[in-house]
This record gives sequence, C-alpha cells and structure tokens, in this order.
Amino acid sequence: MLKIATWNVNSIRIRIEHLAQLVKEENPDILCLQEVKAKEDDFPFAAIRSLGFPHIALYSIPGYNGVAILSKEPFRHEEKHRRVARDDARHISVVVRNDIELHNIYIPAGGNIPDINTNPSFQHKLQFVDELSCFFEQRKETKKIICGDFNIAPLENDVWNHQSMLKIISHTPIEIEKLLSLYKRGKFYDITRRIYPDSQKVYSWWSYRNPNWQTNNKGRRLDHIWCSRDIINLVENVTIRNDFRSLERPSDHVPVIATLNI
Repeated sequence: MLKIATWNVNSIRIRIEHLAQLVKEENPDILCLQEVKAKEDDFPFAAIRSLGFPHIALYSIPGYNGVAILSKEPFRHEEKHRRVARDDARHISVVVRNDIELHNIYIPAGGNIPDINTNPSFQHKLQFVDELSCFFEQRKETKKIICGDFNIAPLENDVWNHQSMLKIISHTPIEIEKLLSLYKRGKFYDITRRIYPDSQKVYSWWSYRNPNWQTNNKGRRLDHIWCSRDIINLVENVTIRNDFRSLERPSDHVPVIATLNI
C-alpha cells in the first residue's frame, strides 16, 4: 500500500506539532505540503526527519508560498518548476515508487476580485492554470499523481452554495472552465470523487473569517489529489481529516489522504 497525504499547512513551523499528530494517526508514506512559509535555512529538516521522513524535496522562498514533499522512501528526479515566468515556489515534482511522477502544486489564490483587467492576481492565477494544462497535456501518457492546494472548487458540491459562490474567486465559471480543461487535457481522474460521489458535499477548507465554521459548514474543496488512468483503479480509500480544523491555531485547510494499492 502507498498512502499519500496533501495538506496546506499555512506555515510548517507553526504547525509542526499538528504534522506530528497527522503522522502518528495516519502513518502516511508521503506528505505533500503547501504554503510552508519557510526558506531553506528555516525549514525544520531535523524535526521532520525525526518523524520518519529522511527524504525531503523542498522548493521555498522567504516569507510565503513554498511546497515540500516528505517521503519515508527514496525518490528521484526532483524538479522545481517555475510557472508564469516566476520563481515563486509553487510546483515541485519527484518520481516515486513504481516510476510514478508525483507533482505537488500550489495554485495561486487569485485575490478577491474576479476580473483580469483590475486584478493582476486573478490574471496570474488563470495563466498559471493554463500553463499547467499545456505542461500536463504533454505528459498525458505518463503515470502520475498530482496533488495540492488548487484553490479552485470545480464541482457544485465542492462548495457550500453553488449559486452564491459563482461570483466568488475559487468557484467562478472561468476558473472552473480552466481547471476542468487541465483535468481533461492531462487525462486525470479525481481520486477523492472516486470515493465520495459528486452528489455529496465534500470540503477541505473553511475560512478563518467564520468562527462558527462547524455550525455553518460554509466550506470549499480546494485540496485535490488526481491521478492518471493507470492508477485510478488502485485507489483503496480517501480520508479527509476535518477534525484538524478544530485544533489549536489550525490551518484553514485540512489534510486529504489517499491510500492506493501500490
């Protein structure tokens, strides 16, 4: 079995105890982290190795962003991918067991106004997804898993209220169109929706602005694990650890964990 977890930790140094709890309770083989917010000099390599992950691939910059792949077993072909001509630490990949390409991706949030003419951050987000589409179309026959914080909830039941969210960044029609284009051009399969049907509400993120997040449950499914056709039938289970949103000083995202018969 191969167990892969993806989680936007929103600062690895603040959330290191939460990471230790996740490892103890779920025992993943590979952890893909986003928004580690630590440059290489500040990254807690020793603490992570003490949790049983001697193999670490890190793409980081000072202050924000940053992605990391933590693994119990060796990997190869580590690659840092610049996107939209920016060195902003949002995409890293390695080759893991059974020659599977594993991509850890942090798509930009896109700001607050869904207008490319007035919001450069939104334009950057759409360009980022377009570039990923071209990249993975060229790799569409490659055995691969991609995961991370995609910052887009593409399906109606990936958000608490479809109609209310259509004008809110993360669920606007153009973002959905772009992400589904990436999905189709890369010939991907949605591992989470393999276990949870499209008719079921499923979330992985709840805003810090909503102190009553459990009662209101106004969530979004922003964190995804996708795979190529030759892997989807190997999916055994998906776990979404909603309880991590209730921890002291939590990330606004929760871990999503896929177990595959590999």
